[in-house]
Amino acid sequence: MSTEKTEAMNDDVRRTPTSTSSPPETAELETKKKPWWNSVREAGSATQIVIAAALGIGIGLAVSSTVADIPAAATTIVAIPGRLWLRALKAVAMILAVQRLRVMSGGGKILARWTVGYYVLTTLLAIVISTILTDLVWGRLMQVVSGDSLAVSEEDAKTIEDRQKLEIADVVSQMFDSFIPDNVVNALATDSLLAVLITAIVVGYLLNPASAIVRVLEEVEVMITKIITVLIKLAPIGVFFLILPNLFKLDIAEIGLNLGILIGGGVANMALHLFIVLPIIFFAITRTNPYTYWFRCSQAWITAWGSASSAATLPMTMKCVTAQGVPLTITKFSVPLGCLVNMDGTAIYFPLCVVFLAVTQGIKLTPVDYVIICLLSTLASIGTTPIPSASLVLTVMIAQSVNVPITGMYAIIISIDWFLDRFRTAVNVSGDMYAARILQKLTGIKDDPSEMSSEDEEHVVGRVEENSQRV
Repeated sequence: MSTEKTEAMNDDVRRTPTSTSSPPETAELETKKKPWWNSVREAGSATQIVIAAALGIGIGLAVSSTVADIPAAATTIVAIPGRLWLRALKAVAMILAVQRLRVMSGGGKILARWTVGYYVLTTLLAIVISTILTDLVWGRLMQVVSGDSLAVSEEDAKTIEDRQKLEIADVVSQMFDSFIPDNVVNALATDSLLAVLITAIVVGYLLNPASAIVRVLEEVEVMITKIITVLIKLAPIGVFFLILPNLFKLDIAEIGLNLGILIGGGVANMALHLFIVLPIIFFAITRTNPYTYWFRCSQAWITAWGSASSAATLPMTMKCVTAQGVPLTITKFSVPLGCLVNMDGTAIYFPLCVVFLAVTQGIKLTPVDYVIICLLSTLASIGTTPIPSASLVLTVMIAQSVNVPITGMYAIIISIDWFLDRFRTAVNVSGDMYAARILQKLTGIKDDPSEMSSEDEEHVVGRVEENSQRV
């Protein structure tokens, strides 16, 4: 009894305000949720990122529509701050993706099986729906163009010729080669994230938890977390300077009917997948509101739209997902892997591009052609290939597989790709965020408290959760 009384007295003492603590009224006011407009003053908040993106779009459209000839040097110089911010994010993303992967050893087989299976199924579902909509709706709105529009310029002819040399077998071979690096150091130096991730998983299983290497990695993670915190605060500036120079390239007067349908169809297909298909899957499995979850992770998908890079958005995605209560074990495996293989936005875009090239030439695709497009689009969207502008190259490959010639219309796809790539990236990142919570429910995996560091709790959970609640 005396022990219980002592503990009760100690609890009362801890709850009793001291001379240095805040009065109860003040403490209550401090714990109240701050108004939404307060986030405008908070560095790196979702509100600031939205404002920065809106300013970038507004200024960019105003300049591109009023200035006849924008100097290339001006576009290059304006892009410097955004490019530096993007490079810094990509640099830390490579290190962050391989940190503490050994924590998945407890339920590694279950997590890996569910993660890969979920990503493949949702990607295939996205492609099938996109192909059906493209055939029934968007393809019928497109028009056959004249011979002059189909003509290929000398510059584009060389690009097309180089990309036509790529065979399907070569793409498959390169994709599997990218899984296992012949030089791990070179994979790190060349941003081959998939190869590094697989190597890290293997090494993580073999490492002794008491190894000095693990302690070094934990120290590196602490430093990387601090760097990421600073980069997130700079996100509004980075997003603004990434969007602004790209809007300089947009000539609204040159957007014709076919190009408008290509853009509208692409965005509509992605919106259907993002706001209807994925939320249905999310609600069916988790029984929680998918839209609330998505809005609370708004910092990630807004940054993805602004940067057009899933890899650069990876630190922000992992922080937002962890802030919503997803275990670190799942976050640090599923999100980096999803950054590489869960490309729903990219998969949705492939059928639309191929149909665009076919319809503008008056070519009618058969059901067998659509099956081939679906299968090749799934293959092309999963994994990464060591080729520059992979999605554009793979578009040529898929078109050739169904005997669709590459004409001058391909140049239109290239010219607008930078714009649609932002929507594709936002869909890809949103899919990763949804997947993390779904996998939490499917696997039932929880974090081992012994694996949680104070840095994880303070920087990954506490601060970002507060930011998410203010959105």
